[in-house]
Amino acid sequence: MAYIPRLKEEYKSRVINALTDEFGYKNVMQVPKLERIVVSQGVGTAVADKKLIDYSVEELTKITGQKAVPTLSKKDVATFKLRKGMPIGTRVTLRGERMYEFLDRLITSALPRVRDFGGIKATGFDGRGNYSLGITEQIIFPEIDIDKVKKIEGMNITFVTSAKTDQEAKSLLSELGLPFKKN
Repeated sequence: MAYIPRLKEEYKSRVINALTDEFGYKNVMQVPKLERIVVSQGVGTAVADKKLIDYSVEELTKITGQKAVPTLSKKDVATFKLRKGMPIGTRVTLRGERMYEFLDRLITSALPRVRDFGGIKATGFDGRGNYSLGITEQIIFPEIDIDKVKKIEGMNITFVTSAKTDQEAKSLLSELGLPFKKN
């Protein structure tokens, strides 16, 4: 028997029914689903020190469980001493089982470790059913050893859904367990 992540099982058993009741979908295929999670980290100081990209790739790989890739600059910016093709960040795109596992770890162990955490803001929707969340420190993830961190960096996490509206996407993410702030 193949392993199925807890949140994927919960999506199939509970979330589909809850969203169908809320929005009145006629078909199961109309129910929005989480397509992918993109975790990216900008390393602006990598212009001066190339090793920071390697550290960032290593940390994102530990956090997500999938190999991170460096992102390259698209143009020259003289004021930042940046040349086209220089590595300036890292990125991981998660799909399938790894996506659900990362989301589970984010909700159950990483977000509760944020100091004075009262929920995440509901203002990060883009109008097309996608949600972006900024995290200020990578040390909230239990996979990261604080003693081995070279530099504390933030990261962006983007949840790409098949929802048509922000309201559908917010309901989907809330049902999956993301703790949004109460207005």
